[in-house]
Amino acid sequence: VQLVESGGGTVQAGGSLRLSCSASGIPSNYVAIGWFRQIPGKQREGVACILNDGRKFYEVSMMGRFTISGDYSKGTIYLQMNSLKPEDTAAYHCALPLECNEYGVAAFDYWGRGAQVTVSS
Repeated sequence: VQLVESGGGTVQAGGSLRLSCSASGIPSNYVAIGWFRQIPGKQREGVACILNDGRKFYEVSMMGRFTISGDYSKGTIYLQMNSLKPEDTAAYHCALPLECNEYGVAAFDYWGRGAQVTVSS
């Protein structure tokens, strides 16, 4: 499995960024692809995911400012992040979640190296 993120960078608070993920080699038993973020010293935090039937789910705390899009079958997904805050600073990883539903995004199996997002105040 290969998951490659791009689009990270530094932005001022209130700004926007769009992350991209290109995935390949996804085993047929996986049904979702999504994003989590990792802040050093803190627990991994799910962001959003897309199922292979097109349904999208978000962690409650991410709803409203973050939008996931893309096509699971093509292995290309995006994360549009608006109204960014300094606390959104993290490494954002494209990943295959085992849990992708109305309760959130969790239990990631494979993930990419991550795209660093830094939001300055």
